[in-house]
Amino acid sequence: MRPGTLLRLVLAGTRTDIARVVLTAVSAALATLAGLAALTVLSVVKPSGDEGLNSDQYTNALLREPGLRPGVAFALLLLCVPVLGLAGQCARLGAPGRDRRLAGATPGQVTRVAVAETGVASLLGTLVGLAVFLAGRRLLHRPDADGRLPLPTDVHPAPVAVAAVVLGLPLVAALVSALLLRRVATTPFGVVRKVRTRAPWPWPGVLILAALAMFAAIRPLLLWYERRGAVAPDWLVPTLLVVGGLTAMIGVVSGTGWISYRTGRLLHRHGRGPAALLAARRLAADPWAGSRTFAALLAALIFGAGAAGLRADFQAEAEVTRRTGSGMADPGFYLGAMDLVDLAVLVAMAIAGGGLLVAVVEGITSRRRAYAAQVATGVPRATIGRSLLWAALAPAVPAIGLALTVGYLLVRGVMPAPSNGGFTRTICDAGSELCGDPATAARYTRTEWVPKTTVPPDVPWDQLAWLAAGGLAAVLCTVVAGLLFLRTATSVEELRAG
Repeated sequence: MRPGTLLRLVLAGTRTDIARVVLTAVSAALATLAGLAALTVLSVVKPSGDEGLNSDQYTNALLREPGLRPGVAFALLLLCVPVLGLAGQCARLGAPGRDRRLAGATPGQVTRVAVAETGVASLLGTLVGLAVFLAGRRLLHRPDADGRLPLPTDVHPAPVAVAAVVLGLPLVAALVSALLLRRVATTPFGVVRKVRTRAPWPWPGVLILAALAMFAAIRPLLLWYERRGAVAPDWLVPTLLVVGGLTAMIGVVSGTGWISYRTGRLLHRHGRGPAALLAARRLAADPWAGSRTFAALLAALIFGAGAAGLRADFQAEAEVTRRTGSGMADPGFYLGAMDLVDLAVLVAMAIAGGGLLVAVVEGITSRRRAYAAQVATGVPRATIGRSLLWAALAPAVPAIGLALTVGYLLVRGVMPAPSNGGFTRTICDAGSELCGDPATAARYTRTEWVPKTTVPPDVPWDQLAWLAAGGLAAVLCTVVAGLLFLRTATSVEELRAG
């Protein structure tokens, strides 16, 4: 298929195709804004001189302190994960109509059209995102009376980095679409899913254990270098964090396939009623649907659970500081910074909810002939709706629990229990004038022993419970919203469509 023909097929289509392209472009624009914002934060140049110097041209302490800027950039990059998942899910929205429009094409050609469509729409979205970023950078450049800025609008990412985001995101979105379509043969006469005949293996558990080991190895490695009087390489800790985090996400998302298969087997054995049995057969027949559907949501929950564990650690550090009188300089600042991280997690979960909705609608429309046949043989639509709820919630509950557990354990593996004390300190019980005068200070000065104090962080059950409730609510709401398409998808006329 020549490039010109491929481009014409990409740009043609119905209102559903237009909606798919618009959703893909919007998701790419959001990912571009997040990526460019992260690059801008990383572009802030540290003042030359002492290591303790901050970038005082900013009003926000998260931007002033060099050690905190990488965390801000990482939180922004987190938003790209569910956005790219949404772009990949949009590639499958309205696939049956696209199949009929491409009658006569081979399955490979249909897949190439879908991937090219995602790439072109994503490129349009990244260009729009770049334009919005440049315009927003001008509009938000508002120095205060002291010349300080609320945002890093005085720096700009390197042109090569900007080009990598604008051109690289469409490529990544196209690759994600190809990955999500690898088990789907989109023929001109319908969607045929290549279902695996063997049951999923529990190998993702090995990936999760490997990720936990990477995080747990950070402290021993740093102590190993310290005992030998050496400095650990700058790349060591970031590499373990990034590789370990990605390994944990892959393990949890892939493990959802095994969870779905086992859940389907249990439902088939112990389920009561046609809805539960229909869901059981669907989960056992296509257990990897959960991995495709819940990927972005589970990634956001892993990060959210890690943030909850980090907040608990800051709270324990603040308690140690209160008891010993030394330690964390400004506990309120770090806890306030975690509020921004929690906001990023909520935004990521909201975007992941959009991807869930697209996946649910795509699943209903692609299986419309099977559902229409069931309705024609006497199966009530309400029973089909309940089976969809069973198929979504049954694997989602244990998968969400696994994601939260892994995210929390990752932080606990790398962060020791806050501890301080075990030293003597000198205290002057008089005012500043008497204590400041060497002639009188000795009269009011005393020395006391500060005992060693260790405060193990509490498990943040309340925050983890809210994350679990939010994840389940996202699944439930998107499935209920997708059921609105069930009546039209199960119309008897669908049996003649094709």
